[in-house]
Amino acid sequence: MSNSYPQLNFFCGKIGAGKSTLASKIANESDAILISEDHWTSTLWPNELQSLEDYRERAARLKSALWPLLGKTLQTGTSLVLDFPANTLSQRSTLKTLVDMAGVSPALHFLDTPDAVCKARLKKRNASGQHEYQVTEEQFEQFSSFFVPPTHEETFNIKVWHSPA
Repeated sequence: MSNSYPQLNFFCGKIGAGKSTLASKIANESDAILISEDHWTSTLWPNELQSLEDYRERAARLKSALWPLLGKTLQTGTSLVLDFPANTLSQRSTLKTLVDMAGVSPALHFLDTPDAVCKARLKKRNASGQHEYQVTEEQFEQFSSFFVPPTHEETFNIKVWHSPA
């Protein structure tokens, strides 16, 4: 449903931090459209994301295709919840281009979750088989090595969510 003050929500947190869970909750509570990177990449490129480089290339292509549409969607007054990682300065810079294009004030939800909690959730998620991707502990460590927590100098409205240890 459209409104005169569209909201743009996006998320920062390591794999297993709870980004997708929070994104779904916010979308449901705010009557916003939820757009999930994992859904799109697993649908468009099933079994093709085998490395970090595969992910980077496909994610960049996806954003290049979607950003103009999402910018126009926000300009019409429709709120969006983007379940896309904002875990590095580069990823947040890419999201900033969407923010600038649409002229909205975004909320960056930072899920400050301890690694041990993320790994336990990841193990449970992998065992359930309900997520688009199975992520190994090695992959968790690889992706986490690039993680950069957001700072207020980045000029986003940052909402911090703490998970118990």
